[in-house]
Amino acid sequence: MAKSSASSTASPLAPDASATPLPALPATYEAALQELEGLVARLESGQLPLDQLLTGYQRGAQLLKFCRDRLEAVENQIKVLEGTELKPWTQA
Repeated sequence: MAKSSASSTASPLAPDASATPLPALPATYEAALQELEGLVARLESGQLPLDQLLTGYQRGAQLLKFCRDRLEAVENQIKVLEGTELKPWTQA
């Protein structure tokens, strides 16, 4: 029994392997946040074509992860020296 040719084609919702890669991440948290804010404004405007919406969403997810990772790294670095033991900083 022959397989259907439709089963061998890619899903129309699958990412396009030939799509251009996303730009490199910004060097700083502030630059990433600024780019993310601008991107959100463009996405919310409702004026982007569907393919640009998808690319924008992917870039936004990448920038959001970068910002969250940077914040987590800073949180882990904020420590108060108490005796010989380092512990996470807590606001009194």
